[in-house]
Amino acid sequence: MTAATETVYLWHEAPVPEGLPVVRVHGYLICPATGRVMIQDVEGVMGLPGGRPEPGDQDAAATFVREALEENQVRVGRVAYLGYQEVHECGREPYAQVRMVGVIDAFEPPLPDPDGAGHTCRRLMVPLQDAADVLGWGDPAVEQAKAAARVAAAEWGLPVDEPSPAGYVD
Repeated sequence: MTAATETVYLWHEAPVPEGLPVVRVHGYLICPATGRVMIQDVEGVMGLPGGRPEPGDQDAAATFVREALEENQVRVGRVAYLGYQEVHECGREPYAQVRMVGVIDAFEPPLPDPDGAGHTCRRLMVPLQDAADVLGWGDPAVEQAKAAARVAAAEWGLPVDEPSPAGYVD
């Protein structure tokens, strides 16, 4: 860490260590037909679909699938764990943000997020290799996107190396 007020993100392709609380679960949703990944656009702020684990969620995969449907009206099929981002913030104990990858089964019509401020998330589909730049999250996001691409290609045979051009699915 270079400054007491700087937040540091450390990427780990490993299970979350016991005792490190998981506060968020987000991930890369990939279209099986186009090989593109969905970036959620909330009034110009780009992010990955996901959110906070809730008591009824069985595991991180359940959180990811539930949040994708609630926020983005995307039905998710297969999912896989990628790793976690260890977060160090000034004045707070370290915590984890889990990263998943999933296959989009279907897009439902867009609706306002029931847990949010009534906004409707737009669904920007981009080539996976462009995700880190679109998100603006730097090196940890580059490594996460590479992990997502490896799983999507090796495990599911998705065309992530030759995706379609970027565009919105609204």
